[in-house]
Amino acid sequence: MPASPAPAEAPSPAPATAVRSKVSRARGLSLRSRPGALAAVLLLALLLALTLAVSLGSVDVPAGEVWSVVGRHLTGARPVPGTRDLIVWQLRVPRALLAALVGAGLGLVGTAVQALVRNPLADPYLLGVSSGASLGAIGAIVLGLGAGGALGVSAAAFAGALGSLALVWLAARRGGGFSPLRLVLSGIAVGQFLSGLCSYLVLQAGDEQQTRGVLFWLMGSLGGATWSQLALPAGAVVLGALALQARARALNALVLGDETAAGVGIDPDRLRRELFLVTSLLTGVLVAVSGAIGFVGLLVPHLCRLVAGGDHRRLLPLSALTGAVLLTAVDTLARTALDSQELPIGVVTALLGAPALLYLLDRRQEAR
Repeated sequence: MPASPAPAEAPSPAPATAVRSKVSRARGLSLRSRPGALAAVLLLALLLALTLAVSLGSVDVPAGEVWSVVGRHLTGARPVPGTRDLIVWQLRVPRALLAALVGAGLGLVGTAVQALVRNPLADPYLLGVSSGASLGAIGAIVLGLGAGGALGVSAAAFAGALGSLALVWLAARRGGGFSPLRLVLSGIAVGQFLSGLCSYLVLQAGDEQQTRGVLFWLMGSLGGATWSQLALPAGAVVLGALALQARARALNALVLGDETAAGVGIDPDRLRRELFLVTSLLTGVLVAVSGAIGFVGLLVPHLCRLVAGGDHRRLLPLSALTGAVLLTAVDTLARTALDSQELPIGVVTALLGAPALLYLLDRRQEAR
């Protein structure tokens, strides 16, 4: 009697991590092939985030009434007198728009700076601009130079950002080159030096209220947003976005190395000088109107790169939209999480951003 054939060995189940990795790659490829659909989703999310930001607060306003108030003001119709018109149009709409602008700008700058220094851990404040802006603002508050109130503090912050930009420029261009390592080290050195001066000025604060104002500004705040404040960040974000988008192909080559960039006709040093100027000036404007808000510029490029790939032609606009949605939502949470007080927005971005960044890094490791 012939021996029966041995049963075929059952295939071993694939490890769970490999399956998750394949699913993640499939989703990523699907989204990468449809950047327009992803941008449309982000635009809808931004519209929803802005509506919620204006609607929610100590006095809740229905979404329909929010759009009714906005529509009357935009069309020139006679507004309905009352407290809600004041709350919606004069207080919450400017703040929501400023949050979206600052978030978009931080997303753009974070993406460009990470390509500029070829370091995925870089953020908009790596080049020392944040410390310079902080020194200017704190000097205006502590020394009484900000006679113009919030406008005077913002002007001082922007002047400080320009001063730190000049220092980093002089330190980094020695020898005629702008290598990524020299830019990073120059930014860190100047930033630490200016941070030391900031700490000294904080110790010189005359009273508790002054110290509280300085610390609140250092942790970021959009509480002083007004219509008159929006023109400068709006213009800076639009011009910065156009300038960076025009260099998107060059950024793709720069990420691959100086030799690759030079091989396709790009001067890496000249490109770095241009990117350094654009990102530093844009960061200076953003810090001047909102204070130092961390993690947005670091987290957003990682998030967008994970779902949309590393092509800067689509990565830059998607980072701007994602940053706008993220910071608008975070500012709404900072305003409404506690009944009795408003949380500094930098505290909320740190509490949410650190775990999110660790999760994204873990996902990237699995996908390799």
